[in-house]
Amino acid sequence: MAKQFASQGDLEPKAITFVALADGVYAYTAEGDPNSGVIVGDDSVMVVDAQATPTMAQALIERVREVTDKPIRHLVLTHYHAVRVLGASAYSAEHIIASRGTYELIAERGQQDYDSELGRFPRLFQDADSIPGLTWPSLVFDGGLSVWLGKRRVEIMHLGRGHTKGDTLVWLPAEKVLFSGDLVEYGATPYTGDAYLRDWPHTLARLRELGAEQLVPGRGAALTSRSGCEQAIAGTQAFLTDLFEGVRKARQSGKTLKAVYDEVYCALQPKYGHWVIFDHCLPFNVSRAYDESGEHPEPQIWTAERDRAMWQALESG
Repeated sequence: MAKQFASQGDLEPKAITFVALADGVYAYTAEGDPNSGVIVGDDSVMVVDAQATPTMAQALIERVREVTDKPIRHLVLTHYHAVRVLGASAYSAEHIIASRGTYELIAERGQQDYDSELGRFPRLFQDADSIPGLTWPSLVFDGGLSVWLGKRRVEIMHLGRGHTKGDTLVWLPAEKVLFSGDLVEYGATPYTGDAYLRDWPHTLARLRELGAEQLVPGRGAALTSRSGCEQAIAGTQAFLTDLFEGVRKARQSGKTLKAVYDEVYCALQPKYGHWVIFDHCLPFNVSRAYDESGEHPEPQIWTAERDRAMWQALESG
């Protein structure tokens, strides 16, 4: 391979923050690494997104134990990517909740995704040997469901495809706090390698209608105002539009994937290049946009071998 994946050189540990957004509601963030959420109910705790390994999940559990000794009974997977879900065993949760689309992705490509992501971004898989295997949900839903943590109501919903076909939101209607998973990013580059780029803006429009006043994105700092939430949603949507339209137009002019990548990289870098993981994501993003604007409406499976071949083809120049 002519160059390592951009993320393989990202070895510096990130500072973790554990911030209260409302009474018993917390954001667990780490300078652009994958976020998680914590919701404390009357008699139990719900965690949103598991982290990549049981060892990394244990660091989150330690933060939970700083604020409550209630058992962690619910774990929600906002979507299927290995970096989000493979720490699930650490929680011993009674209920692991996922959308049907997420369940289908695990069945279709769970091991390939694990092998792929581990190779791309090793720092995010601390103590990978602690992973016992794939994470499987114990409760699968279609449109959505309500969970009551005592008197606290939690809405878990799938509003449409975007980052993946199974994207799930966790919404606290009383507190107006939203955990968006990777449907929304803030100061971090959306990864679109498994995305539905035509659908994603429509899903964001439905998400916006919830009227969140605080939002925990998939990556980046938690947003604690209505205007901040809108900034994150609008920024994500702008990136997706610029990416897909740039790739679509370049492909229609007959350019190769490599030529399209070079053109779109130069167009997006001045506006988005300062966002976390920009250089890591863009080859995968352009590849997916190129596929979706052509003959592959469904995302192809990324394997470790496909990752390397794509990276060499696009970065060798």
